[in-house]
Amino acid sequence: MIRELAGRLRRANPWVVDLGLTLLVQLAVTMPFVLPREAGLPPVTWASYAITTAAVVPLVWRRRRPVTVLVVILLVGGLYKVTLDGPGQPLPYAGLIAAYTVALQCPARVRAAVGVISLAVIAASVGLETGSARELSFTLFCACAAYALGRLQFTRQAYTAAVEDRAAQLERANRIEAEQAVARERARIAREMHDILSHAVSIMIVQAEAGPVAVRRAPERAEAAFEAISETGRDAMVQLRAMLGVLREDGPAPREPQPGVAALPVLLDRIRLGGPEVVYEETGGSRPLAAAVDTTVYRVVQEALTNVVKHAAARHVTVCLDYAPEALRITVTDDGRGPLGGAGGGARNGPRGGHGLVGIRERAAAHGGTARTGPGPDGRGFRVAVDLVTSPAEVGN
Repeated sequence: MIRELAGRLRRANPWVVDLGLTLLVQLAVTMPFVLPREAGLPPVTWASYAITTAAVVPLVWRRRRPVTVLVVILLVGGLYKVTLDGPGQPLPYAGLIAAYTVALQCPARVRAAVGVISLAVIAASVGLETGSARELSFTLFCACAAYALGRLQFTRQAYTAAVEDRAAQLERANRIEAEQAVARERARIAREMHDILSHAVSIMIVQAEAGPVAVRRAPERAEAAFEAISETGRDAMVQLRAMLGVLREDGPAPREPQPGVAALPVLLDRIRLGGPEVVYEETGGSRPLAAAVDTTVYRVVQEALTNVVKHAAARHVTVCLDYAPEALRITVTDDGRGPLGGAGGGARNGPRGGHGLVGIRERAAAHGGTARTGPGPDGRGFRVAVDLVTSPAEVGN
């Protein structure tokens, strides 16, 4: 309840809050004027009430001119004690609130100067009133307590502002991180979709073009070509369903593993049907790879072979995996038209540059590796060489 009320006060208009506080203090200082007085005391007067009110009204401007408000209240209070003998107040409410505001809002130099002046005024006022050490001690205690409360409130506000700023920074950082994660995931899905569709469509086109020729010259090869088209289409559909299943919101994402090194022989057999002769080599001693690296190897080889089928017009292709203790090199070399031949115009990715080789470089960079492309041995053909980092910590993950 108290926290809720404090929150509402913080959100309220400062003018409204200060006006309400002023009215509350005015109500407190009015009580001695309306309550019955003891016999022998002088009667209250409108003049004394007017001066008392004049010491309260400046509180409306306490946030805008805290020092001026405190000085005015002290001067009016001194005038009240010197000129009139009205009813006394249990506490100097207006002066304490003004001192609290100075401690809350003013810098150190201003607070020090105001403190010296206030001590002098308090000492003179007590001396004119009773001159007792008891009253002086009580008045100084009240003034110091108001000052201490103001400094505590300043510290609390500074801490709250720091916490809110930190929370805002964390929220911004989380939002940026989420946006970056979405962008990375979109790029990953785009790469996967490109690799799946580009490879499948390229193989199907090559086999479909070779089918009619094979029907006339070698019927047995025609049957194999059509079977390759069917198998490629089914495999593409399976992978696309798995990929699209990740995007579905009405059920759990599928858990089928992505193809890896173990699936390379099937991929190479599919390329061989109606396409170039493919030689596959593994050197350095094969070993299990982390799931992400395993999939990357398959996708790199798949994209490189897709480019060979689409652009190279090659007769022979060599795929080599060279295992090192903490690295793996993938090399795909063909004897086709080379980087300047075909529709690639030097890019091996179609007339507008495409995304195949870009995707290969992105996959390599994701595993701390590099990708290099260029002419094959003796300047003939085309070669894709990709180095991936496979630290021992990744193995078997």
